[in-house]
Amino acid sequence: MSQHPSSHPSLLAQFRSFCYQNKATDFEKAVEYFAVFGGMGWAIDMTVPLDALIEQKVLDNYRYIHADITEITHSKPVHHAMLTAIATGDRREHSAFKKIRIERQKGVEIVDFLIDKGLLLLDASVEKPLDEEGDISDKLLFATPFMRFWFAMVSPTYKSIREGDYSEFRERWLGVKNEFATLIYTQLVWELVSLSFKEAFGDDPIVKIGSYYDRYVSIDILAKRKSGAYLAGTCRYGKSKVNRSELAKLKESCRIAKLDNVENYVIFSKNKFSSELKNEIEADTRLFSMRHLSKLMDNLSGQDLIVSTNKKY
Repeated sequence: MSQHPSSHPSLLAQFRSFCYQNKATDFEKAVEYFAVFGGMGWAIDMTVPLDALIEQKVLDNYRYIHADITEITHSKPVHHAMLTAIATGDRREHSAFKKIRIERQKGVEIVDFLIDKGLLLLDASVEKPLDEEGDISDKLLFATPFMRFWFAMVSPTYKSIREGDYSEFRERWLGVKNEFATLIYTQLVWELVSLSFKEAFGDDPIVKIGSYYDRYVSIDILAKRKSGAYLAGTCRYGKSKVNRSELAKLKESCRIAKLDNVENYVIFSKNKFSSELKNEIEADTRLFSMRHLSKLMDNLSGQDLIVSTNKKY
């Protein structure tokens, strides 16, 4: 099972490869299945319901996949505990260390090992907080969606899965299934923003994009341009339409974070925008919807396919 850092393309490249390989046409369905199986190069039949596919491809092959993963993690329970803490928590290092009751120095060594093995990626705040006392705890991302799924859902219920009893897994999965792809959506929105502003920003391109966080505030999207100017954004996944208060909240978050040089704002909504917000949008703000995000699937071709050396299950 190949997990070396050099073998990990961007999340967008992994997503496009997944969509091309599995002939995806429905964007939301593609994201839902990618959040579980992404990054492994496995052929997926998306006409099969997701839950049935998980049992067939993952749970029924638990012993084989587990054996492959332990080759990467060196079979150390503390490595698996750390990965599960990150997959199920707020992704901050110090939260994971606390959860598995490990001292900071040892925790940092483990995280460094897991990054080196290509399982994790550092997701540092795009801009370091101005008034943070001491080091801010960095966040972490999984390099491939499947590994996040495995350590969030499968690894914690391995004892019953190993015995062929999937009931504990099913109960755990049912509790998070509807929100599980949210992080993938946010990462794809970062990709969308980068692509959407490429031409508009011209000679002053985005040099770094991700999120901003400190002790007091969190901003879903923060992009830093070559000149030092920022683009800030928020992502909303609720069922109600996003209204103008979201833009006010975003601007207030930037004020609290003392990000004085924010020149552009973006709001992504999975479920539309209120007419009052649309009517009041100024030139420095752009609204992105699922229609825009789904363009990340446009013009798929054989060139998008990432050849995988992983075993096929």
